[in-house]
Amino acid sequence: MCAGRVMVTEKLLKGIVNFRNGDFETHRQLFEELKDNQKPHTLFITCSDSRIDPNMITGTLPGELFIVRNVANIVPPCRETSEYVSTTSAIEYAVQMLGVENIIVCGHSNCGGCSASLNAPEKLDQLPHTKKWLELMESVRERVLSEFAEDEPTVREWMMEQINVVEQLRHLMTYPYIYEKVMAKELMLSGWHYMIETGEVFIYDYRAGEFRLANGSRA
Repeated sequence: MCAGRVMVTEKLLKGIVNFRNGDFETHRQLFEELKDNQKPHTLFITCSDSRIDPNMITGTLPGELFIVRNVANIVPPCRETSEYVSTTSAIEYAVQMLGVENIIVCGHSNCGGCSASLNAPEKLDQLPHTKKWLELMESVRERVLSEFAEDEPTVREWMMEQINVVEQLRHLMTYPYIYEKVMAKELMLSGWHYMIETGEVFIYDYRAGEFRLANGSRA
């Protein structure tokens, strides 16, 4: 095993020791309460990107968020299938079994999945499963490429990330049990765009049809 891997392993081992002696002890009562069941208030759907920490961003503790992560925070449209479906089953479980009150789809800046989707499909030939997964963003890709100029790559990436979040909110509404709960005001859907480099979170305003800064600096 190379020295770099040994250092990472040691860091992780030290981390679990520090957790047990530090954060766990601080929240011992909370973990005691969570040992037999969970009652999260929010289903948080976000990207697998290592730079995204849902609990840190939202200031929540264990037990509050039911978290689903995948490449580019995608929600497959509702469909009948006999395949093994991770994201779909997690959504079903969170809404039908756990009774979450909110679903947040959180995209982010510098999203590798969104960026890859904007490139020519053949660039992903060595990643066949990723390529197939990103087909779910094809309508978003087509819109961005047609509406935003090629000489503005930053704008294209920004809009790809934001429009993708809105598209996934639409996909959520194709699930009958989600549609019914939203219409009955028993469930709220929200779209976020998180900026890694600034800590800013923009939340989609349905009425205005745009993302608005929700946590601007108070300095």
